Amino acid sequence: MSPIRLIIGLDPGLQHTGWGVVAQEGNRLSFIAAGRISPDADLPMAARLLTLAEGLETILARHRPFEAAIEETFINKNALSALKLGQARGAAMLTLAQAGLAVTEYSANRIKQSITGYGHADKGQIQAMIGMLLPGSGKLAADAADALAVAITHAHHSDSRAVSAVKKVFANKKAV
Repeated sequence: MSPIRLIIGLDPGLQHTGWGVVAQEGNRLSFIAAGRISPDADLPMAARLLTLAEGLETILARHRPFEAAIEETFINKNALSALKLGQARGAAMLTLAQAGLAVTEYSANRIKQSITGYGHADKGQIQAMIGMLLPGSGKLAADAADALAVAITHAHHSDSRAVSAVKKVFANKKAV
């Protein structure tokens, strides 16, 4: 029997950061939890990023994932929107790294291709496939479904030996 891997996937955003945790045992995936972190839009930027980081810390403490994956930033026509998304991704990646998790990044097209077989699938198609792939997940916000799609993509494409090697590097840095 294969060991169980808990994987957290993130769909970063400043308004809503979707998160999803799956368990992988061999080729079998199981839904653990999903949701989204939604900082108050009226807060200053630093406070919004702190809310995102603290929310993610709570989720990591509750579920104790072994691996993490996050959606890459796509090139946005609006430079300010891209910058804000980058700040949210940075806060999330730093929080994951501080928890000792290696973070693997996947492009939106690769995630969509992995889940639906079509690299330009829309959010509704992703949500429908997540419902089929993870029957216990129930009705999810698009951000949470996207985060589960990131976690599933990681389960299908990651090399756990490489992730273990990166985790050893993190462990050695904490020991110093």
